[in-house]
Amino acid sequence: MSTLVDLVWLIPVFPLAGALVLLVLGRSLGEPRAGWLATAAMVGSFVATVLVFVGLLGYDSGQRQQVLTLFEWVPVGNLAVDIGFLVDPLSITMALFVTGVGALIHLYSIGYMHGDVGFSRFFIYLNFFAFSMLMLVLGDNLLLTFLGWEGVGACSYLLISFWFTEEANASAGKKAFVTNRVGDWGFLVAMFLAFLTFGSLQYGEMFFEIESNGVAASTASGIALLLLVGAAGKSAQFPLHVWLPDAMAGPTPVSALIHAATMVTAGVYLLIRMNPILVAAHGWVPDLIMWVGLGTALMAATIAVAQNDIKKVLAYSTISQLGFMFVAVGSGAYVAAIFHMVTHAFFKALLFLGAGSVIHGMDGDQDLRHYGGLAKALPITSLTFVVGWLAIAGVPPFSGFWSKDEILAYAYAENTLLWLLLLATAVLTAFYMTRLVLMTFYGSPRWTSNAVSSAASELDSVDVVAVEPAAALPQRHPHESPWTMWLPLVLLAGLAAVAGALNLPFSSDVHFLEKWLDPALYGHAAHVPFGGGTKWVLGLIAIIGSVAGVAGGAAVYACNRIAKERIERPFLARAWGIDELLSNFMGGPGRAAFARAAQFDQQVVDGAVNATGMVVRRVGTLLRSFQNGLVRSYALFIAMGALALMVWFLTRAGM
Repeated sequence: MSTLVDLVWLIPVFPLAGALVLLVLGRSLGEPRAGWLATAAMVGSFVATVLVFVGLLGYDSGQRQQVLTLFEWVPVGNLAVDIGFLVDPLSITMALFVTGVGALIHLYSIGYMHGDVGFSRFFIYLNFFAFSMLMLVLGDNLLLTFLGWEGVGACSYLLISFWFTEEANASAGKKAFVTNRVGDWGFLVAMFLAFLTFGSLQYGEMFFEIESNGVAASTASGIALLLLVGAAGKSAQFPLHVWLPDAMAGPTPVSALIHAATMVTAGVYLLIRMNPILVAAHGWVPDLIMWVGLGTALMAATIAVAQNDIKKVLAYSTISQLGFMFVAVGSGAYVAAIFHMVTHAFFKALLFLGAGSVIHGMDGDQDLRHYGGLAKALPITSLTFVVGWLAIAGVPPFSGFWSKDEILAYAYAENTLLWLLLLATAVLTAFYMTRLVLMTFYGSPRWTSNAVSSAASELDSVDVVAVEPAAALPQRHPHESPWTMWLPLVLLAGLAAVAGALNLPFSSDVHFLEKWLDPALYGHAAHVPFGGGTKWVLGLIAIIGSVAGVAGGAAVYACNRIAKERIERPFLARAWGIDELLSNFMGGPGRAAFARAAQFDQQVVDGAVNATGMVVRRVGTLLRSFQNGLVRSYALFIAMGALALMVWFLTRAGM
């Protein structure tokens, strides 16, 4: 059975083959066959991943790290890089939810992209993105991981700006691309420093060198800090978080696949994969990762409470949840980070796809202030969305409670202030998600002229948001999505409800994920230093916090107990003004600085190169005049040379 591991190469080959076939035959296949082909490719990849997972289970725990090398890719001097796959519990866990959730999103896209002129092109991008993401997580060396890293970045640009005829969409794609290049610089320089230190980019060889001979803490700290820059760019952590909210300009399946379930988790995966480096670094490096995650999580949660675009609420929620994962990584709770990554993939993909179903039913309208009362019109969407809401809000027994509570426990073990601020973030999460659910599915409808007028006169208890004048709102006819869209919602809702069973806290017997991941963490995973009693108290406090967040949202948006204007502050709606600050800098001092840098490059750097070339050319022209083809000239030069040598020897002899 263990030979099933050798099938790992099939995992990325399926989506790559799908992308190549669609590239050649996509237009002739048309809609919906192109979508079904792409979906079949993802299903094939998921089946291959399951087979490899079963094969890996056939090994003993200590042998669950297998490398399958296909061929040598880059042989340059001392640098030899293979196209090889690292099959271990961490890579296969990532591959399972990338392919599983990815297959559901592909199926959903068949219905969502119906009628789009770029239908086939969209699925080419989706399949190629899946191939790149799988290369990222399965690569057995940093360079192959970087290849996948750049691939998902390129696909992200193409998918975010998919509807590029609108300037805002094209700008959002460019913003994501440029911001991620900053993070890519960190990853690239980290590779250079790693090769300089270990003489290899293979994970196994680097980690063996650390285990055998150790590594200087300063060197490990440098590599870890550069990796943090790369991870912050890809996983949208402050200050490189600004690209992700604008990335909502892409089609909603893109938001679910790239910006909720897969690509944005790549930064967290990279840090966990390089955990021996983090352990060898100075103690302040993991602390920095932890506090960056906390600051980002809290900031994004405050911004989410004042957003009116349904997808932007979920975008800032994603940034916040990624912050939770960074806190876990910084505190050494690598299992908790992966646990929350998996549950987040399920409930956030569910929420994004649910939002897409709402947008589809509302003819493209994304403004929460134009919703209300949609539960009756979209029963399946509303019920599944509620499951996602309860999961992300941390309400037991849904999955988000178990994974988020585990991170809170590790935060408490690290620092009481850290725990309090992270708990406040969790309460805010429950609050803004309650706001989103109430404004979308309950209360009086705000999407018809008659309903708006009636709501204004009757002052329904749930209708507490300002609406546009009735004449400004077009007539809407909300409707449930086709089965290709609601079936993934139902499956994801089931996963979001039960995924907490992967790593229950009651005893070591039910720490399934922890036992599974142990070989990939080299014994570096932290453990909480307190017993079950403290865990129960912390869990109870977390439940009270979640209930308080939900109750607070209901008090503001269902019972009118508190005016929403006191919560939805303008500076929060403007995302703390960070985007404006960056735009003003880039358009003012930044533009001037870039112009000066370009001028320096042109006049000094290029000038030095051009001047060197000009000097060489003139010297060559001068020397060429001596090459006249006359034998007597050459004889004269020889005689002069012999005379010069004679003078030199006589001078040396006299000395």
